[in-house]
Amino acid sequence: MDRYFPRRERLLTSSRPLPDFDVVTASGPWLHCADGRRIFDGSSGLICVNVGQGSPKVFSRIAEQFGRFSFGGAAVVRPHAQMELMDRLCHAVGRPQDSVALVTCGTLGVEVAIGLARNIARVRGGKRRGDILTSSLSYHGMSALTLALAGNHARRPRTEDALGLGPAFPAPYPPTHDHGQVSACDASCADEVANAIDSRGAQNVAAVLLEPVNGTTGGAYVPPDGYLRRVSEICRERKVLVIHDEVLTGLWRTGTPLASNHWDGAEPDLCILSKGLGAGYTSVGAVLISPELAPLLRHDDADPLPAMGTMATHPLQAAACLGVLDELESMDVAAFQTRGKRLGALLRALTGLSVVRDVRGLGHLYAVELAPGLLWPLMAEAEKRGAFFYPFTGAGHPRSEGLVVAPALNSTDEDIDFLAAALGDAAGAVDRNG
Repeated sequence: MDRYFPRRERLLTSSRPLPDFDVVTASGPWLHCADGRRIFDGSSGLICVNVGQGSPKVFSRIAEQFGRFSFGGAAVVRPHAQMELMDRLCHAVGRPQDSVALVTCGTLGVEVAIGLARNIARVRGGKRRGDILTSSLSYHGMSALTLALAGNHARRPRTEDALGLGPAFPAPYPPTHDHGQVSACDASCADEVANAIDSRGAQNVAAVLLEPVNGTTGGAYVPPDGYLRRVSEICRERKVLVIHDEVLTGLWRTGTPLASNHWDGAEPDLCILSKGLGAGYTSVGAVLISPELAPLLRHDDADPLPAMGTMATHPLQAAACLGVLDELESMDVAAFQTRGKRLGALLRALTGLSVVRDVRGLGHLYAVELAPGLLWPLMAEAEKRGAFFYPFTGAGHPRSEGLVVAPALNSTDEDIDFLAAALGDAAGAVDRNG
């Protein structure tokens, strides 16, 4: 009897024409397909598989916890694994005294961070409303609230479905911030944040929510030096909180524990982590709250804490995350930082080709922007050469297009060479065919 296979279109996933690899096994950054091919995962899945697949450290942690018990929320059993995760995570990102809310994914992390920020702002400063301000080039999750707040043009809901929300200020990048004759952005672009707060009235604004380094909306844009520091100063002057969405960039993706670590004075009040913490092994989110502000959440005038969810980092999730931290802590930081810089240099060399308009990014997160109409031909050529890259959502008018290059942090020098050669050969082929 023939084996029954359900129809693929019944599974509602991405509508983009992405490859559909029939993967049978995976090891590190490599996908092994049923047809015998080996594909290098040049974008860490959906920019989340930070420590590669098949980690013995992650498996060991999960197996150890599985032998004890597989489920137990913090309201049911003493949260030993969650407490260990909280402490290890805070030390890993250099915020050892923070309080932590553990949730199930990045989107819920953003929603919980918004709820916590509103609570803190009202207790601390008597805010009338809890407005959350975001930029015109941002993505903060897939819920109705976060999609309405953010500036991802491809995923924004219809106007009538956007809950009356939308981005409040331009991001500090030329495609979305028109300077007239001036093409570059600088720290003074933070004045747009001040204008946005003042136009709403500081008494109505709880927080500014932003990505310290742009993710897949626009493609790995890096803010001008001094911008994040100036945003923090503006917000402090107005008693407005700063929330950093490091769902994609956190835990060494940009070469430092947090992307904000690249600049002095850029520390946020609240920080959201997700992709790099679960590293593709589990869905997870974490909201870190500074020790100066967290006590306000227990104040007599504070609202109840937001619900974290039934599956909010249950023991098996926490165990997987502890295994990811084990992997990260065992890595040679200087070596993978050097590899990240070398990756950037190899990619920037591609700007000599007519098909490549720009290369930007940090650490193990880069965007390769292409001439219009060449994204899918380039991805097809890269696939022929055994490499996969994820496309980013463009910015500006006309919309830019390109791909994200974000290999696993523990990729080897040989892996980086393969990635760069495959992408360079693919770009050369498209260049010749064009």
